[in-house]
Amino acid sequence: MTGRNPFDPSFERLPDTLPIFPLSGVLLLPGGKLPLNIFEPRYLSMIFDSLAGHRMIGMVQPIQPGGYAGDGMPAGDSAPKVHQVGCAGRIVSFNETEDGRLLLALSGVCRFQITRELDPAHGGYRRVSALFSPYRTDLDYADEMVTLDRERLMAALAAFFRGKNLSTDWDSVQKADDLNLVNSLSMVLPFGPAEKQALLEAADTSARAKLLIAFLEMAAFGSPSETPQRAN
Repeated sequence: MTGRNPFDPSFERLPDTLPIFPLSGVLLLPGGKLPLNIFEPRYLSMIFDSLAGHRMIGMVQPIQPGGYAGDGMPAGDSAPKVHQVGCAGRIVSFNETEDGRLLLALSGVCRFQITRELDPAHGGYRRVSALFSPYRTDLDYADEMVTLDRERLMAALAAFFRGKNLSTDWDSVQKADDLNLVNSLSMVLPFGPAEKQALLEAADTSARAKLLIAFLEMAAFGSPSETPQRAN
């Protein structure tokens, strides 16, 4: 997570129509960076069309786990239903591969609410009418003040990593500011689709921090801990 990208659009320039990329278990938040590997023809078309326009796509999760809309699945009414809240990301870099894939980096801009799904684009990818106004403050994420029980978070995170046999750069974790720490962990930790969606829809980063701690403690201890344990 970094400060606000000066190339990101102002609220007035956010598009009314967004192509969407349904992907289960993937979370993009404002200010976050998300790598994507694009290889299916419909989504290659989506990326090329986006690059020719506002360079933005909407990351959303299917409601049913694993309900990713692949090439063998038609768009439109028969496509898997998606959650109504997603996050728009702007393509900030891409590389072509010799085997016909695109490797992208998305920068999270602002969450949005789907008001209705539109007819598929000519390339076959899905499009929606996007309402950004409920999340207008996302554009000022770099200035957000966060309330965080950091000791409790670090204790839960250490226990979670021990339980999953995971490792991390603890120096970098300790040095991260509260805003970047909460949002980065929310994006990268291996939570399920339901937890990812709840983290996305949290009212603000302070609310997201409480959810994050609860999810970590439930995974590590079986239930939220009342007494924080000190991380090693």
